[in-house]
Amino acid sequence: MSNKRPLLALVAYDGLRTFEYSIAADLFAAERAYLGVDWYDTIVVTPDRGRLRGVGGVEVRASAPFEAIARAATIVLPGWRDVTETPPARLLDALRAAARRRARLLSLCSGAFVLGSAGLLDGRRATTHWLFADEFRRRFPLAHYERDVLYVDEGQVITSAGSAAGLDACLHLVRRDFGARVANTVARRMVVAPHREGGQAQYVEAPVAPRANRGIGPAMDWARGRLDRPLGVAELAARSAMSSRTFLRRFTEAAGMPPLAWLQQQRIARACQLLEAHPAMGTADIAMQCGYESMETFRAAFRRVVGVAPATYRARFAAPPA
Repeated sequence: MSNKRPLLALVAYDGLRTFEYSIAADLFAAERAYLGVDWYDTIVVTPDRGRLRGVGGVEVRASAPFEAIARAATIVLPGWRDVTETPPARLLDALRAAARRRARLLSLCSGAFVLGSAGLLDGRRATTHWLFADEFRRRFPLAHYERDVLYVDEGQVITSAGSAAGLDACLHLVRRDFGARVANTVARRMVVAPHREGGQAQYVEAPVAPRANRGIGPAMDWARGRLDRPLGVAELAARSAMSSRTFLRRFTEAAGMPPLAWLQQQRIARACQLLEAHPAMGTADIAMQCGYESMETFRAAFRRVVGVAPATYRARFAAPPA
């Protein structure tokens, strides 16, 4: 085992949410030598004593003593058994200690309640399953609950929305650590989208009717092929044969975000691809190809979405010269 592999601790517990646990275990614990990178060294720890029984009759065993969590660079909380329960003190203490040493913390679905109970969401944006929104706000009034997102990245702390959004958050972490190429390769192996658009608001009351997407999809495809050009709502609406007001409403319902926010995500995703694949291409050229005439605007948007400056991203993930 290479000592370069980052240690990741996956927290198991009695009453385990097996779907969330399986997402994290499959993504982080599976061997992925085909990627050619120092993948995570994943251990399973638990604050509980005795048998760990999961939903559906599954039993899980820890692979390392709980104290090993103190060595983890990343700690993943795959849900929690009861959002009204205060988690064990030893787990909360371990998470606070991890935060002090700048370890990263990732919660899936109701796992945000564990981070909140440790006081680690105070003053931070965070999310969890929409079913628990009211309880979350009541329990953690100092956290800034984000309703319509799949996950929230606050740098050291990442929280995801409802169950399947945990996969989006996990892939996002992979993207942060290894770049878009590796994250996309893993996503293809898992037969999932490398980056889903929108938030969980579209699932709160009812799914979007299929007809709502019929006029939106072609406009999205058309826009993706023209990210180097200025694009506005009126132009996209015209491609869909809708009024701007109708298009804005239907797009937001279907994508979970307004058109201009979606366009910015697409532009930054394209910028990441170019920064990785073309190390000799100037940053100003990349900005122009992604529709940014101002380098200052490009850098600010890139940092807001990705979390680092374009130059830092390129230094970390650009393909080495042939």
